[in-house]
Amino acid sequence: MFTDSHCHLTFPELAAQLPQIRQAMALAQVERALCICTTLEEFDRVHALALGYDNFWATVGVHPDNEGVTEPRLDDLVERGLRPRVVGIGETGLDYFRLAGRSVADMEWQRERFRIHIRAARQLAKPLVIHTRSASEDTLALLREEGEDGASGSAGGVFHCFTERMEVAKAALDLGFYISFSGILTFKSARDLHEVARFVPLDRMLIETDSPYLAPVPYRGKTNNPSYVPWVAQQLAELRGCPLELIAQATSRNFERLFSGVTLDKVL
Repeated sequence: MFTDSHCHLTFPELAAQLPQIRQAMALAQVERALCICTTLEEFDRVHALALGYDNFWATVGVHPDNEGVTEPRLDDLVERGLRPRVVGIGETGLDYFRLAGRSVADMEWQRERFRIHIRAARQLAKPLVIHTRSASEDTLALLREEGEDGASGSAGGVFHCFTERMEVAKAALDLGFYISFSGILTFKSARDLHEVARFVPLDRMLIETDSPYLAPVPYRGKTNNPSYVPWVAQQLAELRGCPLELIAQATSRNFERLFSGVTLDKVL
């Protein structure tokens, strides 16, 4: 019924609890999850989850915030992106939130890393998983510069854990991207995000946990996991005044449309 389009099951908070998490997912009717890669060093563990379980898939990418890790080359991403059950490129993007005394100009290494991911996605015809924080203008500009304009031949993808302004959502949609909502949507402080959630077309939205982070109400402050993604769907249903089942069906269908090859042969 539900699909978690973005989780980090190899992170220490969750890796040791995988049997319990899978059981909780089954009870919550969370049928699928996309396991997100954030470093090349992590990729083999992320990929092993996708190979080991018929309702998990993987991405390959290096998160914009990660420093002191192997810098991805185009060939690194393409080779891993061709492996079985790897369905997307990322988590990638730009993050200027923690500059640590540096200027935006100093973050050219992040922008170059993002360009390489975009080129890999276009070469593979696989969607991008975009992270953007305090950097939306540059994120959108780089996508356009690299040819991601929504036209034929674009890789497309999703702006994950969306927290940006309405104008950014509109621009992302215009470029052909999907918008994914996380547990932040359930926070009382997220009023502006509620307006975005009402605006995004039903056929262009996904839901996610971004676990182990950002647990939705009523679990806020606790370690998040994919079994909590129905709470995000419930918030969307309330905001849009529609049945929960409609949100579940639409977001799962959108997941299948965006990430080719993720149709379930069987459920949990």
